[in-house]
Amino acid sequence: MLAQLVDVTRVFEKGDQRVTALEDISLGIERGEFVSLTGPSGCGKSTLMNILGCLDVPTAGRYLLEGDDVAALPARALCRIRNRRLGFVFQAFHLLPRSTALDNVMLPLLYSGRGARESRESATAALRTVGLQDRMTHLPSEMSGGEQQRVAVARALVNQPDLLLADEPTGNLDRAASEQVLELLQQLHAQGRTIVVVTHDEWVSDHAQRRVRLAEGRVVS
Repeated sequence: MLAQLVDVTRVFEKGDQRVTALEDISLGIERGEFVSLTGPSGCGKSTLMNILGCLDVPTAGRYLLEGDDVAALPARALCRIRNRRLGFVFQAFHLLPRSTALDNVMLPLLYSGRGARESRESATAALRTVGLQDRMTHLPSEMSGGEQQRVAVARALVNQPDLLLADEPTGNLDRAASEQVLELLQQLHAQGRTIVVVTHDEWVSDHAQRRVRLAEGRVVS
C-alpha cells in the first residue's frame, strides 16, 4: 500500500466553534492507481488532499506513506517528503510569471540541492514528457492555459514522485484543454504513475481508474 489513511479526522477551530472537515476516514491507495476524490463543495475533498500531500496533518488518526506514519513527523521532515516524494498540480497553475517553462520546472530540483546542469537535463526531459519541448523558453504569459497546466504537470513530475496529487487540474481550462490534460494524466497512469485527482466534475472523475466519493466529511462510496 503506497498511501493509507486510518481513522483520520480533521477538526478546525474557528473561534468558539469546532468544524469537522473529515471524520473517521479510512482509505488506501495502491501504487499505480489513478483515483479521483469527488463530491460537492465543502465535503472535505481539499482537506483530504492536503493531508495526502503533507500540507496538513490529521487531528486524529494516522496517515501512512509506504508504512511510515508521516503525520507524526516534524515540519522539516514533512517538507522533505513534499519535495522529494510528492508532486502537486493546482487549479491556478502557480507558475512564476517571469520565469520560463524550463526554469519553472527546474525549481523543485534546485530546492532539493541538485546541481544546475542535472536540474536542467531533468527539467528538459519532464517537459518532453508532457509534449512541450518546443516551449521551454516561453514565459507563462506566452502560453495557453492548457500549456501552462502541462508545465505544472512537468514540474510535479520532475522529482519522480511516488504520488502525484492534482487539485481541480482542469478548473481553469476550457473543454479542449481539459481533455488534453486528462489524456496526459491517463498516459502517465499507463506508465505506472500513482495519481490522485480532486474534482467536483463528474466528467473529470470518469477518467480515473477508481472513484472515491465524499459527503459531509465522510467516504460514502
